[in-house]
Amino acid sequence: MMRTKVLLLVGCIALAGCGERHLDDVKKFVADADKLPPGKIPPLPEAKPYEPFNYDAYDLVDPFKPRKITPPKAVAGAGGIQPDFNRRKEPLEAYPLENLKMVGTLQQQKVMHALVKTPDNNLYRVRAGNYMGQNFGRIVAITDTSIVLKEIVQDSTGSWEEKDQTLQLLDELEAKR
Repeated sequence: MMRTKVLLLVGCIALAGCGERHLDDVKKFVADADKLPPGKIPPLPEAKPYEPFNYDAYDLVDPFKPRKITPPKAVAGAGGIQPDFNRRKEPLEAYPLENLKMVGTLQQQKVMHALVKTPDNNLYRVRAGNYMGQNFGRIVAITDTSIVLKEIVQDSTGSWEEKDQTLQLLDELEAKR
């Protein structure tokens, strides 16, 4: 019973809000707008006729279809270049070439040697013919300021190729680091 009275009261208040208000200014605006001459509407632009597109690329490769790219078949070791896997590894081949540092040179009986420092602060003496680095790098020359190596690396087709690398002598500032 109480609920009905509350709903009836809310309904009466809502209907009271719908009564006529003072809308004189709105009525005046509409009357003034009716007195104005109608505006001129520009003509529509001329429509272009539709020209259908003929698709002629049915024989081309579909860019959304996955394709399997097969590399050219190459025999590993083609061209006679191949590392000697049966050779005994030398201690400096355990380190990447980027982590090795040339810290000096010395000459004994007309043979030039280089001093190479490892990341764990061990010092090794090397000469031409020794190996260092993880890419089968063979020392081909030692100068006062650098070690020249020939590394044997595999390319994307699986064949072996030689790359020249140089390990430069550290200057005094780099040696202190």
